[in-house]
Amino acid sequence: MSTDFETASGAEAGEETNAFRDIEDRISPLWLERLRAYLAAGRNEDVATVIEPLHAADVGDVLESLDADERLHLVRVLGDRFDYSALTEVDESVRIELMEELPNAEIARGVSGLDNDDAVAILEDLEQVDRDEVLAKLPTFERLSLKRSLDFPEDSAGRRMQTDFIAIPPFWSVGQTIDYLRTEPDLPDEFYQIYVVDASYQVLGTIPLDKFLRAQRAASIEELMNTNLVLVDANEDQEEAARDFERYDLVEVGVVDESRRLVGVLTIDDIVDVIHEEADEDIKLLAGVGDEDISDTTVDTVRSRVPWLVINLFAAVCVSMVIGLFDATIEQMVSLAVLMPIVASMGGNAGTQTMTVTVRALAMRELDGRRLRRLVTREVIVGFANGVIFAILIGLVTWLRFQNPELGVVIGMAMVINMIVAGTMGILVPVTLDKFKADPAIASAVFVTTITDVVGFFAFLGIAGLWFGLF
Repeated sequence: MSTDFETASGAEAGEETNAFRDIEDRISPLWLERLRAYLAAGRNEDVATVIEPLHAADVGDVLESLDADERLHLVRVLGDRFDYSALTEVDESVRIELMEELPNAEIARGVSGLDNDDAVAILEDLEQVDRDEVLAKLPTFERLSLKRSLDFPEDSAGRRMQTDFIAIPPFWSVGQTIDYLRTEPDLPDEFYQIYVVDASYQVLGTIPLDKFLRAQRAASIEELMNTNLVLVDANEDQEEAARDFERYDLVEVGVVDESRRLVGVLTIDDIVDVIHEEADEDIKLLAGVGDEDISDTTVDTVRSRVPWLVINLFAAVCVSMVIGLFDATIEQMVSLAVLMPIVASMGGNAGTQTMTVTVRALAMRELDGRRLRRLVTREVIVGFANGVIFAILIGLVTWLRFQNPELGVVIGMAMVINMIVAGTMGILVPVTLDKFKADPAIASAVFVTTITDVVGFFAFLGIAGLWFGLF
């Protein structure tokens, strides 16, 4: 270990936080090496000095950069000074790994006082027995609030919401409300609007802060409030809630239960996380890797990928069976085997392009009947146009390479057919899966690729056999 690290003072450690990120916005290797040296040397105060100034998101990055034993050691060294909201910024596998090693009493201390949504994000990863034990150690009001949020479905607005909000009656004045905000100690740290409710906490209206602050003290809340309400059901999927934020340009929205009573709020910072998570999930599902993280172990990664590779294996077997139907044709004209992958590859890529656009449109609820018909028509025309373009290109290349203009015509015809099928199937497959309530992002790629391969090989080999009389 370098003596520079052994002799660095606490002041020097504090200065190192300025170099936490390098010019590429990654954790500085020198900073991380210094932290590791402090941990190994048992210099706990120096560890705290370099960690405490960091934002929770940065601490999350640090945890992911350390080895498993170093992460746990860091959390234990910081003790009461460790901000548990940092655990919401790490991969799920890292969070679960840490939680399994920490005692429930320590977890209870750590989540106590966190925002409701952050505490829920941590607790929902615990086994039910451990979760109940942690909740039992929390203050009564906090425990009941967290239990209610955890009762809502996973990935719902109720799981994401914060239960701290400002609700006032309609008969107050602006002045009374200001006095209440100044004297009430138990208010959310940040808020963007005030909710006007009746005695049963049914939402009557909302007042954005900009409008509230411009009003005279004598103005009536009932006159100021906006009654054109946008509210989110607590059982609604978080992706649907994110769509409301996008559609109505919201920064905060009230969350209501089945009785339409206000139970929490969703804010824009929560929704940014939701949008990121949903986009990340869709990308991974399209590739067949599920909810895999870069921090997952080798065993977990293998277990996650094998099922999809098995499905792809069966799809490949189906394609090989189609090729087997034309084995005699291929034997008589070996050049067909050389050109076959070109037809299949172009069809697969074209199908994936259309499929990606369609899956995204379905996720955004943009495909009604009229738009679907327009999209199908467009993709058929695009497929035909692309097919003609690449048919000419590959036809010329084939003619020059094999000195056989007829073979160029054959592969060109197959290319047009496969491009049209690819564009059509890239729409119809995900739409059909969506109709049957299956996630189109999960299985579309396998079906589209298999269909385009089968059609491509069948069209190319079939046309070649007929054209050259090889049957």
